[in-house]
Amino acid sequence: MGSAILVLSAVSAALVIGALWGTSRFMPPSLRGFLVALAGGALIVSATIELIEPSYESAGLLTVVLATAAGAALFTGADWLLERTAGSDSGFGLLAAITFDGVPENLALGVVLISSGPLEAAALAGAILLSNLPEAAGGAQAMLKGGRGRGVVIAIWTAVAAVLTGVGFAGNLLLGGASAGVIAVIQCLAAGAVISSLATEVFPQAYEEEHIGTGIAVAIGVIAAFALHTVGG
Repeated sequence: MGSAILVLSAVSAALVIGALWGTSRFMPPSLRGFLVALAGGALIVSATIELIEPSYESAGLLTVVLATAAGAALFTGADWLLERTAGSDSGFGLLAAITFDGVPENLALGVVLISSGPLEAAALAGAILLSNLPEAAGGAQAMLKGGRGRGVVIAIWTAVAAVLTGVGFAGNLLLGGASAGVIAVIQCLAAGAVISSLATEVFPQAYEEEHIGTGIAVAIGVIAAFALHTVGG
């Protein structure tokens, strides 16, 4: 339990650190783009190895296909609604998108920590942490430019971090006795949402802000996540 608390708290704390960074007005777009691309590369590996692969081993191919597709469809639909209501350039739109994306990610992380040690889950946790940092910084910057006070912005992102930490704890505590099929569905729903967000949000943003180094950053993220998984395994 102690290791789960440490990992989940560190991952969600990245949202607060990112908000502090964003409201300090010291995050060049090129750096944010590089970090986002690096995190995206790591998430590719993590979604495949830490979420989809164990689900296939425990529940079979059909469950993986259906649940992953459902997760992608759910994220795509929610993302479309957010763009219509909040706008793609809205700080609150990005906040909502991160929250929606973060719920299955943290739930899956909590589930992964049930049967894996912190080192084995380091690839997934590290990728989520790296993606949370620049995304929260960008959202906080947008809110600040929209006229909201720095204290209010920090409080909002702190609240989101607390909610996502609670989701991770829920996955870790409540799903310990769940069947392999239930856990497989949850993991694949999360994987589908993550993969969809990479295609529609993460990589396009990274290329727009740092198109020269995006490919290198993605490759570094893939290699780092694979190395962490190999060491943990």
